[in-house]
Amino acid sequence: MGRTVCAAVATSADLELVGAVDPTAAGEHLASVEPSLARSGRAGGQGPAGSLELARSVEDLVEVQPDVVVDFTNATAAVPALLWCAANGVHAVSGTTGIPSGELEQLAAAFGGAGTPNCVIAPNFAITAVLLLCLAEIAAAHLDSAEIVELHHDAKLDAPSGTALETARRIAAARAAAGLGRPAEPTVNEVLSGARGGVGAGGIHVHAIRLPGLVAHEEVIFGAPGQTLTIRQDSYDRSSFMPGVLAAVRAVASLDGLTIGLERVLGL
Repeated sequence: MGRTVCAAVATSADLELVGAVDPTAAGEHLASVEPSLARSGRAGGQGPAGSLELARSVEDLVEVQPDVVVDFTNATAAVPALLWCAANGVHAVSGTTGIPSGELEQLAAAFGGAGTPNCVIAPNFAITAVLLLCLAEIAAAHLDSAEIVELHHDAKLDAPSGTALETARRIAAARAAAGLGRPAEPTVNEVLSGARGGVGAGGIHVHAIRLPGLVAHEEVIFGAPGQTLTIRQDSYDRSSFMPGVLAAVRAVASLDGLTIGLERVLGL
């Protein structure tokens, strides 16, 4: 994902790529991991972007003074990197999922003081995924039950996805606001343990599938007597996330503190 973000930023007319971090390739040029930038894009106003030397850690970016850092790592690496941004006056945009609630509170405090930079953390930067969340909230107040199926590539380490967990939370909140309780659970004999998936917020069942050939997909299936409604979102390529990432990069300086999700960025 980081390579795709670098390419998207470097080829945007209003943005400049001034640094990139890859601990496994530190000291090499960006073109060694993203060949498409060997002759294109801009690097701190001095193209091509592929000539940038990869840094070992976010701390090494202090010399290039970025306005915004984009993070797509894992929960273990993301939190200290984002805290570094907060302490060094750098806005941050993160697509890392699985950050525990306690550490999210720590980030909210770090980015919430007077004069501190801002941060956007989104479980999914695909605009269609954001719209799925909004549509699921609308449907949740009108239908009896819902279940979530998320499907991802076989290299994804966490399950269920952050998007699926956020979907369950939003459905549960919409149901509660409408005076609806937890969906009924009809299964009394789970013959194969785990067959009903995990149970998310508000008793919403979440099922995770991992297969080669997939990228990122989610179905939310609602049911009521005699009818069902399926809302599905598909990302077939990492490029699907880039419009949302770039929108967050452009908007983060005008937001306030820690923002979870893209809704404020997109005006939803």
